[in-house]
Amino acid sequence: MEVEKNITGEDDDDDSKLIYRGWKVMPFIIGNETFEKLGIVGSSSNLVIYLTTVFNMKSITAATVVNIYGGTSNFGTIVAAFLCDSYFGRYKTLSFAMIACFLGSVAMDLTAVINQLHPDKCGKEIGSVCKGPSIGQIMFLAGAMVLLVIGAGGIRPCNLPFGADQFNPKTKEGKRGVDSFFNWYFFTFTFAQMVSLTLIVYVQSNVSWSIGLAIPAILMLLGCIIFFAGSKLYVKVKASGSPIHSITRVIVVAVKKRRLKLIGSSSEGLYNYIAKDFKNSKLSHTNQFRFLDKAAIQTPDDKLNMDGSPADLWKLCSVQQVEEVKCVIRVLPVWLSAALFYLAYIQQTTYTIFQSLQSDRRLGSGTFQIPAGSYMVFLMLGMTIFIPIYDRVLVPFLRKYTGRDGGILALYFMLLMRNVNTRLQYYGR
Repeated sequence: MEVEKNITGEDDDDDSKLIYRGWKVMPFIIGNETFEKLGIVGSSSNLVIYLTTVFNMKSITAATVVNIYGGTSNFGTIVAAFLCDSYFGRYKTLSFAMIACFLGSVAMDLTAVINQLHPDKCGKEIGSVCKGPSIGQIMFLAGAMVLLVIGAGGIRPCNLPFGADQFNPKTKEGKRGVDSFFNWYFFTFTFAQMVSLTLIVYVQSNVSWSIGLAIPAILMLLGCIIFFAGSKLYVKVKASGSPIHSITRVIVVAVKKRRLKLIGSSSEGLYNYIAKDFKNSKLSHTNQFRFLDKAAIQTPDDKLNMDGSPADLWKLCSVQQVEEVKCVIRVLPVWLSAALFYLAYIQQTTYTIFQSLQSDRRLGSGTFQIPAGSYMVFLMLGMTIFIPIYDRVLVPFLRKYTGRDGGILALYFMLLMRNVNTRLQYYGR
């Protein structure tokens, strides 16, 4: 039975009719995530080496191409998230993105398989001419990257919340299942990256680029098959409008009513409408960012519909909508600090690889060399080992003392780990 969930309340089934299968559908979602990450990372993790050795690009040019590819992939998540929330929903967005990613992986492999799609190898003789890629070869490579960008942009913002949709948010088991799902999601994410950065990169660097790029395409195909196999079991959330619309409305209405005065420090006198079919978590009024509360001041000019909802959404907002905007403002420092972290993290895909090419990558006195594209695996290895320990050992242990389902506030844990990391860096210099 195919289950669809409409969070706007239109043509919506009651909660009792929704079948939250929880962990029963996780093999489809986590299995798809594993193969999808194996495919995407396998196609792009060694890309800078591929561009310099097969497409005869200079190091600076290859690094620029990889950075543009990574930047557009991340920017694509914003566009895809907007389209997902406003028009298509998570399931349709994921379906389209996965097919695009598979086609992009196939196209990328074709650039290695078909000789006409990449330039001739550079001669090793002194004075030999090293030809770069032609316009046609560049265009085909760019087309493959565009498909991968579309795929990555659609999958990244939808896969995690789509998995969370499968748990009942109103039960304790459902909330705990979501927390555990997040941990296992990132475990499979890091595990897939670790495999891609070792086995797939090794095949690409030491066996054959044709075979090495065919493996991600095959894995993406398996991911698509696994995902679509569970289609009839999923809870599918229909598009209900982008949060950007709601955030914009609150800010605009608050500015329009900036001259009005608030009564006291409570929610007294504020428009506190909650629809009967509202399914998100209900937020209590807070005294932070009080200027936004003016968007919920109801004046005689603010007309209401028969069900109590505002007749004009751009003249009156509810306390719930205002508090949701406050939540976004509170998390902004975390987002901004994460952006600074990513500025350093992204250098591993270019700078670290180029540095490793100049180093002695042999293990001991043997002839085996660690592929240059595999140096990012050490970060993934640490995460792969730690996440199961955190989920199965630390969280249950801390839960006994804190009484929290998550064991400890995520912010406190992040600060603790950053402090440990800083001290290790200091003593390891």
